[in-house]
Parts: sequence; C-alpha cells; structure tokens
Amino acid sequence: MEKSRLEFLTDENSVLLLVDYQPAMFKGVGSGDRTTIKNSALAVAKAAKILNVPVVLTSIRPEGNGEFIPEITELFPDIKVIARKGQSFDALEDEEVFKQIKKSNRKKIILSGLWTSMCFAYTAIHAIREGRDVYGLMDAGGDASPEAHAYGVKRMIQAGVIPITRIPVVSEWMHDRLNPKAGKLMKEVYGKYDAIMGA
Repeated sequence: MEKSRLEFLTDENSVLLLVDYQPAMFKGVGSGDRTTIKNSALAVAKAAKILNVPVVLTSIRPEGNGEFIPEITELFPDIKVIARKGQSFDALEDEEVFKQIKKSNRKKIILSGLWTSMCFAYTAIHAIREGRDVYGLMDAGGDASPEAHAYGVKRMIQAGVIPITRIPVVSEWMHDRLNPKAGKLMKEVYGKYDAIMGA
C-alpha cells in the first residue's frame, strides 16, 4: 500500500470532482433518497468552497440530461462545467476534465457522481489506473436500483477506491475546531446537513 493512502485528506492535498449531477440523471435514481444524495454532494461542495479546495464539475449530454444542478454551480460562478465532448461514461476520458485534474496538482481525488455503477465507477477506476488516491463519496452517489448502487460501490472498493461519506470528508479537511474556518463550516455545512455535529 502506498504511504500516501494513509495520509489524511487536507485542503491542500485533494481536489473535488463531481460528475453528472443533472436533472435527468437524478430522475433515474432509485437506490436512495434523491434529496439526501443531492445534499451530500452539496455539503462537500460548500466545504470545498469555504476551504478553497479545487473543484472540477462535469456533465454528460446537457442538451438532453439538463444542466448541472444550480445548487452547486452557483457556489462556483468562476468554474465552467465541462460538458464532455465524447460523452464518455468515464469523465477522465475527456481531455479537458483530465487537464483540470492534473492542473490542480493534487494526488487525492474526492469523487462522486451519477450513476454509481457507471460514470462514478468508471471515472474512479480510471483515476486509480493513473496512480491517484481516490476517495469515493458514496453517500452522494446514486443509481437506478439499490443493487446497482451497492455493486458499483463494491466494484470500486475492489479496484482500490477508498470509501467515504460527506461528514468525514469535511472533518478531515477541517482537521479540528481550531481551524480558522471552523465556525463557518459549523454554520454552513455541519449545521445544515448534520444536526449532531452542528450543535
């Protein structure tokens, strides 16, 4: 096991990649509560904004699937959503997406997307092949059925993806309550998406 996989996530060693959070993709989710899935992605996106973690957003066929959800894009007015030219299920096959990931100069990728067994999994496995430490944000993923989501998660773990959920990501980034941005994280992330931690 590479030593880097044992290092905790920080706001200086990771990049957030969100894939295909689009209306038509959400309509096809039957594996869990769509609002919960959306909120998990939104919570991590808000934390990334607060802590200045690089963010890459990509969509597939927006003319049919709709634009990337505004709840996230409005957080990052200076970030262009990359509509993948080849429409590949593997987001890293798109030259511009991969370019932005490399530009971040971060080895650790926090990744989630719709659907779990396809665009999320294919992108994650590609990133593993490229030597990245990939953290699959599993509670922000969704698929057509509970089985499709569950086996998509298992496939990623077997390939070496590190499973994680929204609060551990935010907590690792924050590190402790002495972080100068802890108050803002408590109010805007924990307080809105995790009642216990936000207390």
